[in-house]
Amino acid sequence: MGTIRLMHAKLHRVRVSEANVDYVGSITIDRELIERVGILPLEEVDVVNLSNGKRFSTYVFPGHTGEICPNGGAALLCQPGDILIIYAYEQRPRQEVLEKGHFAKVLVADAENRCQQFFEQSLIPRGDGRGVEFSSQEC
Repeated sequence: MGTIRLMHAKLHRVRVSEANVDYVGSITIDRELIERVGILPLEEVDVVNLSNGKRFSTYVFPGHTGEICPNGGAALLCQPGDILIIYAYEQRPRQEVLEKGHFAKVLVADAENRCQQFFEQSLIPRGDGRGVEFSSQEC
């Protein structure tokens, strides 16, 4: 049945605090935010810039409180104040998801990149091994 790629973590509406084109790649993200949703340092993430529609993939460095800083080439796609969505994914065997389910942690940030809302989105097995139900619950 193969594997599928599922979101396991999302930082929603974080704001770019700075953009550093002279740094060697990556995006630096407030350590507390990445720990809260389960993103690891050096993990690949997809980034969507809601302010200009641009998208890019990069990897994560942990940063200081409130920091969201695209680095290197990614810095050319963002400017301070831009609003981003940052997604992290994992590969899972499709049958395992159908049998055991899956959950993702989602953090919605305020204007200072603090947690405004936190919830889990889940895929709950129906029990027949062929389908799941979607659930979203605030924590």
